[in-house]
Formats: sequence, structure tokens, C-alpha cells
Amino acid sequence: MVGGNACILLATLFWGVNVPVTKALIPEWMSADGVSAVRLIGGCALFWIVSTFTTHRKVDRADWIKFISAGVFGLFGFIYLFVKSLSYGDPIDISIIMTLSPVIVILVDVIFKSARPSIIEYAGVITSFAGAIIVILDAGGDMKAGSDRLLGDALALASAICYAVYLVVLESPSKVYRPVTMLRWVFLFAAIPGLLLIQGMSEMPIISSAEISPWLEISFILLCPTFMAYFLVQPAIKRIGSELVSIYQYLVPVVAAIASVAMGIGDLRWMQIAAMAVIIVGMVVTTLAKRRSIRRTHVGE
Repeated sequence: MVGGNACILLATLFWGVNVPVTKALIPEWMSADGVSAVRLIGGCALFWIVSTFTTHRKVDRADWIKFISAGVFGLFGFIYLFVKSLSYGDPIDISIIMTLSPVIVILVDVIFKSARPSIIEYAGVITSFAGAIIVILDAGGDMKAGSDRLLGDALALASAICYAVYLVVLESPSKVYRPVTMLRWVFLFAAIPGLLLIQGMSEMPIISSAEISPWLEISFILLCPTFMAYFLVQPAIKRIGSELVSIYQYLVPVVAAIASVAMGIGDLRWMQIAAMAVIIVGMVVTTLAKRRSIRRTHVGE
């Protein structure tokens, strides 16, 4: 249990810092399509390279559809829509919208898996969701033009849905296959539509730039929130389940806000700090309730 929480916490830190770093690249150095292509195709290459040093279990025929769905609809949709949303919206606002993933995961589990979360778990999710709403409302006065904000929020919402699909679809396979075995295929299926995004990359400013900062930023995006983070998510799903893993999404806006202020991309207000404290409290309540439920299940067995 502790190992699973540690894995997803580190991945969450990477994702939080990724928000302002990606925003810093777009559109000055790269387009949203370019950043997405680097993450999808570069991530695929890294996982296949690492996979050559490990042994692999043969993929069951029934799991291929899960890998394809997780890659094309989950991973590609999540990364592309998330990066695209940053072209229009505020980085802190976008990271807050992404906190809807846990609600979507729980809803999917309730509808399709007949899951019955406890009242305390529901209370924790609702508390965190309320904190997210407070941040969105408070940040409204500092956003871009209304149409851009609406489009950015809509794309972020679609990205959150894709991430929830990714977590739910891969929960069962993650208990059977090694992370690198699963991720090399999932990234491959995501990289195939990602090839459509590479057009015009040779003309992006970063290609002809002698500055080191954009190269360091895109290297961080590829290695940490893409390669290492997804490598950490799979053992986390295996140990603590997709529902609890998705709860950590509530920490992303906290990390993103701190990183945005540190990079000079955003301003943090006291109301946002208070709301983020609410988000953390909700996440802690849900985590403790989930642990209690798991212990009861094990005792019952």
C-alpha cells in the first residue's frame, strides 16, 4: 500500500511541474502538436528500448483490445487534449479541471463494475471537488478572453475523461503484466495516431534555437511526466487500484500552482491557497477511507 502511494505521489509531482513547463514552450518554442508528438513518439521509443532488457509475458488475446483502447483513446487522447488545452487556458485552471478524473473513475466503477464506495469516500471526493470549484471561480477574473478560456476548459475536461478511461481499462491488465511490457504496447498504439502530429516540426523555433532552456524543458517533459510517471502509475494501479490512483490528481493543481509561481507564469492568491488546502483534505479523507475499506475486504477473505 505504501509503495503504491509513493509511486503515484512522485508521478503526480512530475505531472504538476509539467503544466507550467509545457505552457512555457507553447507557442514560443513549439506548437501543441509538436509537444504532443515528442511525448507520444519519444515515450514509445524509450519504453521499447527499456523493454529489450527485460523478459515479457505473452499478451493474452483478450487483452489486446484493452491495450489498443488505452493507447488510442486513453493515452493519445489524454496527452494531446491536455497539451492542446494549454494553448488556450491558464495552466492552473487547466490543472484544476483535470481533478475531475477521480469523479469519472468512481462513476464508471459504480455504473459498470457495481462498485459501492463508502459514504466517507464520497465525502472526500466531494470535498476535493468543491475545492477545485472554488479555485476555478476565484481565478475567473484573471483568465484570458472568455472564448479561449471556455475552449481550454472544454479540452481539459475531455482530457480528464480520457485519463479516467486509461486508468479503468488498464486496472486489470496491470495486475498481470510488468509495467514495461504493458506500456510499450500502449505507447505504440498511442504513437501511431501521434505520427499525424509531426508535420511542420522542422519549422518550429526550438529546432534552430541555440538557447538551452527550451531543450531542457522538452527533455524534462519527455523523461519525467511521460516516461517515468507512466512507469510509476502501473505499479500504483496494481497495488492500490485505479480509483485511489485517480484521487492523486487532486494534488496536480497544487504542484502546478507552486511551479507556475516559481517560473513566473502565474500568480497565486490566498483564496487559491485555501481552496487547495480543501483539495488536500478531501484527498486525505478519501485515501484513509479507501485503506479502511481494503483492510476490511482482506479481513473478510
